Amino acid sequence: MACTRCGLGRFQPPLGAEEVARFYPDEYYGQLGTKFQPYVEKLVRWIGSRHIAYLSRGLPPGGRVLDVGCGRGVILGLLADRGFEVHGVERAASATQGVDARATIRVAPRLAEAGYPDGYFDEVVIWHVLEHLDDPLGTLREVHRILRPGGRLVVAVPNFSSAQARWSGPAWFHLDAPRHLFHFSLDALRRLLNGTGFAVESEHHFSLRQNPFGWIQSALNRFTGLPRNGLYTLLHDRPPGVPPPFDGATRFWLRFWLVLGMAPALVASLVETLRRDGATVHVSARRSTGAGPGSG
Repeated sequence: MACTRCGLGRFQPPLGAEEVARFYPDEYYGQLGTKFQPYVEKLVRWIGSRHIAYLSRGLPPGGRVLDVGCGRGVILGLLADRGFEVHGVERAASATQGVDARATIRVAPRLAEAGYPDGYFDEVVIWHVLEHLDDPLGTLREVHRILRPGGRLVVAVPNFSSAQARWSGPAWFHLDAPRHLFHFSLDALRRLLNGTGFAVESEHHFSLRQNPFGWIQSALNRFTGLPRNGLYTLLHDRPPGVPPPFDGATRFWLRFWLVLGMAPALVASLVETLRRDGATVHVSARRSTGAGPGSG
């Protein structure tokens, strides 16, 4: 279901908390801080290190940063290397395996239940997590409360209004139903941020980690008889002794289309960036210095 005014989509019918939890088994988060096959994991962490400079920009020395839905804490360790005080919050302790020991982690079903003081953080990061939450509005109101006046929020989501989403339709990799409870168009995200007391500073449409892979996996979902999101499943790490998924022929074709699709997927991602129509977007916004957001 999608709003005809702003383009916000929502998974229907709504699921209960216990039903949602079943879609987040321990293996969803990876093994001991490693989620993907070694060569993919190295690439993911390299890409993560590239945007640490962006997340660090404008922060005071020793600034306090919170990663909402921190998972394995890839960015927390890199921010700690730069001398920042790093915090993370997750709804499941198992999700935080392998997090850097310098990070202070709280486990809570909702951000408001983590118990942070008013104006505590200089920056809050919500990186591909907002779409998983059953109350994004309440989460952003809580972020407004725990950010200092003038503090920065960085939020990344799949772009439900993007060309990749429109072309892929139900085959779109970033739908990830039913884990993604909400699907944000860029307009819907702007409205939500403005309505919770944030002023959008910048919007970014390129993600080397997310967008090219989204084209490849969405195309496989749309045009072949291969298992849905099979390439993504194949690239995950496995505990010792667990055999790879699928038969040998399926694994061959998944890897074949990955290699063949890399170049055109990168070109498509660069084009969508130039058109400001990225398959995923991340937005930087500042907390207002006045009173908190209203209740509407």
